[in-house]
Amino acid sequence: MSTEWDHTYDVVVAGSGAAGMAAALTARLRGLTALVVEKTDRYGGTTALSGGAIWVPNNFHLDAAGLADTPEKARAYLDATVGDRVPAERKDAYLAHGPRMVREFHDRTAVRFVHTPGYSDYYPERLGGSPQGRSVEPGIFDLNRLAPEQRATLRRAGLPTYGLTITSRDFRHLNMVARTWAGKRTSLKVGVRALGALATGRQLLALGEALVARMRYSLDRLGGELWLNAPLTGLVADGGRIAGVRVLRDGREVTVRAGGGVVLASGGFSHQQRLREKYLPSPTCAEWSSAPEGQTGDGLELGIAAGAAVDLMDRVWGAPSVVPPGGRPFFLVADRGIPGMVIVNAAGERYANEAAPYHEFVDAMYAADRPGASTVPSWLILDAASKARYLFLGLFPGQPFPKAWRRSGFVKQAPSVEELAGLIGAAPERLRATVDRFNGFARAGRDEDFHRGDSVYDRYYGDPTLPNPSLAPLRKGPFYAVPVHPGDIGTKGGLVTDATARVLREDGTVIEGLYASGNVSAAVMGETYPGPGATIGPAMTFGWLAADHIARS
Repeated sequence: MSTEWDHTYDVVVAGSGAAGMAAALTARLRGLTALVVEKTDRYGGTTALSGGAIWVPNNFHLDAAGLADTPEKARAYLDATVGDRVPAERKDAYLAHGPRMVREFHDRTAVRFVHTPGYSDYYPERLGGSPQGRSVEPGIFDLNRLAPEQRATLRRAGLPTYGLTITSRDFRHLNMVARTWAGKRTSLKVGVRALGALATGRQLLALGEALVARMRYSLDRLGGELWLNAPLTGLVADGGRIAGVRVLRDGREVTVRAGGGVVLASGGFSHQQRLREKYLPSPTCAEWSSAPEGQTGDGLELGIAAGAAVDLMDRVWGAPSVVPPGGRPFFLVADRGIPGMVIVNAAGERYANEAAPYHEFVDAMYAADRPGASTVPSWLILDAASKARYLFLGLFPGQPFPKAWRRSGFVKQAPSVEELAGLIGAAPERLRATVDRFNGFARAGRDEDFHRGDSVYDRYYGDPTLPNPSLAPLRKGPFYAVPVHPGDIGTKGGLVTDATARVLREDGTVIEGLYASGNVSAAVMGETYPGPGATIGPAMTFGWLAADHIARS
């Protein structure tokens, strides 16, 4: 039966994060008409809530920084981290075409990145790893460059930046504002930037917001379209090929023909509790996820219904998180790197390197969970000295915890370690022994149990004034504890794709006309997380590859 089409485009993209925007931008750069459909009333997806960095080895920004990255080094590193969990042709496609994507977007759109020096790969000591880092982050962008409606509908992260525009590079030093001259200089720079923006009326964006805004601005200039409040309700097949989509728009279902192909970039299933319980390790809870509310697996389930294979469905982009009362999850990145802090299980015992890459730490939480010593939740414990010295949970050094956090019991406080143990349900002598043992390691400058501070990565958010930037004793009360959950910034399992982002069936054959990128697809990074931006980098690269393949087909 022939379909009556309400609209026709060359490329239809479901999802408005970096994966979807990259596909739409590339389609327009190839002269194809492009439509992005977004189910929520805000565009930007998980990307807008993220740090916005991309991890793309051997891109020209790294050359400019003098890092001398090579495809051989990058491939050795992926082999040492991802291994053979992902087909070689997909890894090769990423390494070959990621730098081309970065270059083309730099030359032909408003998408801009800058290298973040010293933000190392997550496993820099492995073969091919980079201690100086391969991560590049978005350049600051003035929101006023967007049209008023586009400004109003950009998804905002809502981070506690107190009106300041803070880049990833800035944050590393601001974390040490009470400890180093670099921190004080950065504080001054950020303050001057804020005053300049106030004087000129600019609304400066950084991180993921800046990346999405740059992509939206570029899409508008290139003539691509974006529909909000337009959830995908179905894929339309014609003779074994995906020929278009059904979309709910303005209260009625419309059909949209995709002459070249449909690109699913609709994100994962972090906010679909049914799918979490079906696929993910237990316990699991959507309330622990930092992904936006629209991540409910719609595109994933439509792909499965069309015959797609899936992989890595039990994996997430792990993000150890705390959930303040009445607030969104707070993703612990730098907070686990500061000295004078430990994370313990319900028995009051350490079980992992607190400063490990966040994805790895969540894996450790599940691996160490056992009766009588549960790690879900775990407890992050720090002393008064660390609270006074470092940024913690978005609060400046010495800034009191919000009263609501104390009243609700979210933050527990006690004058001694033993009394704090009672508040978290641990045996006082056990927690005291744990802290004493850690303090001995801290004084010696080496963590004999879990090697915290041995890796270059561990030290990135640490205190450079200390012999081991990751280690300091917990000595001074009051002592504080907050519960830590195995959160995520997205699920990483999804539709299986080939080296050009085409969706595959279980038998390896291609579902013609259907492509996928981002968290709706099975991650090219397999079960690991090689470096900062290893989510968005592949999302953009395979979105670029999908549209490029459509243009060449």
